[in-house]
Amino acid sequence: MRIISICPSNTELLAYLGLTDQIVAVDDFSNWPEEINQLPRLGPDLNIDMDKLELLAPDIVLASLSVPGMERNVEQLVARNIPHIVLNPNSLEDIYEDLLLVGEKTNITTEAKKRAEEFKNEIDLLRAKNKQANKGSIYWEWWPKPIFTPGKTNWLTEVSEIVGGENCFSIYDKPSVQVTWEEVIERNPDHICMVWVGVKENRMNLAAITKRERSNEINAVKENNLYILEEALFCRPSPRLIEGIRKLSETLN
Repeated sequence: MRIISICPSNTELLAYLGLTDQIVAVDDFSNWPEEINQLPRLGPDLNIDMDKLELLAPDIVLASLSVPGMERNVEQLVARNIPHIVLNPNSLEDIYEDLLLVGEKTNITTEAKKRAEEFKNEIDLLRAKNKQANKGSIYWEWWPKPIFTPGKTNWLTEVSEIVGGENCFSIYDKPSVQVTWEEVIERNPDHICMVWVGVKENRMNLAAITKRERSNEINAVKENNLYILEEALFCRPSPRLIEGIRKLSETLN
């Protein structure tokens, strides 16, 4: 098949299913696995070049709604009658279901079922391994101005729980929520994880946290439990979250 992915998490999902050799183009931000680096690029995931995409005559396009604004891509795919599916996972179970769906649409149902079960089993093993861990509360910072953080119905709440912690903003029954710095102070997390969406680690600085007003009142700052994490391992709803969970378990004190 001729497959196009226009979102990094979709590209990673295809790779997990062993379909990398069938991908003919990707968005600008897809950067894993390395084999895709020579493929044609179609622009940033919020501004895909649909003319170029259409000329590549895909059998199927994997679109996404994981970031506000991506719906414009879907609208154009529909208008041009280009075969596609739309993924919008918010939980680990959603990722499992997406593996099955993509397998069905790419005619590898049996292999996809096997890989999906491997994904679920690995999650269960990590959960069991950390069953006795007590890491305390975690504040995930997705974006600094304004502050966005994952809510209850987001995979990072599950990731927090798997390593023995708790997302301090799981009080909000949403995948993503805008909060104030005052609310962060009030929640008083034990750990702060900086994972700004789309930003490389070398462009993030913990001073962005520590220089904020009253930051010294927060347990995480007092104990120096501040971490710049690899955005690609935590902000993309793909099976690579397994690697993120492993690293987080080792990172949190």
